[in-house]
Amino acid sequence: MSHSFGIAIESLVAILLMLTIGYCILLNARLKRLKADEHSLKATIAELITATEIAERAIGGLKLTVRDVNGNLGSQLASAAELSLQLKNQLAEGDAVFRRLSRIAIAARPAFEPEAAAPRISAAQAVAAAAQAFSERRRSDGLAA
Repeated sequence: MSHSFGIAIESLVAILLMLTIGYCILLNARLKRLKADEHSLKATIAELITATEIAERAIGGLKLTVRDVNGNLGSQLASAAELSLQLKNQLAEGDAVFRRLSRIAIAARPAFEPEAAAPRISAAQAVAAAAQAFSERRRSDGLAA
């Protein structure tokens, strides 16, 4: 009995050892897959770091470009505002010159015209007609066409 009991225990230990060896083989395969995944994950992380560095450099370049453009645009806006003011003043001066010329032209007309000519228009009507013609040529923003 002690001999058969010993063989039973030895057989049970052998079976447990075989199960342990099988489980170790299974764990070894899983560890190999995990190692392969670790290497691919490291490669992916390295690529992400590289892409992040490239993006940071690009953002830095864009910030510099924005600063340059902002500076240039500010100076161009200032010069455009100055030019707009000059044009406004010149248009006002031109309008004043036009009005003086209209008055001079009306005053320079002969006081009377022959009867065969077109009916005589008073000076006030002539100025009003000239002003009407001029106002029809003006743009909606107040600038002459």
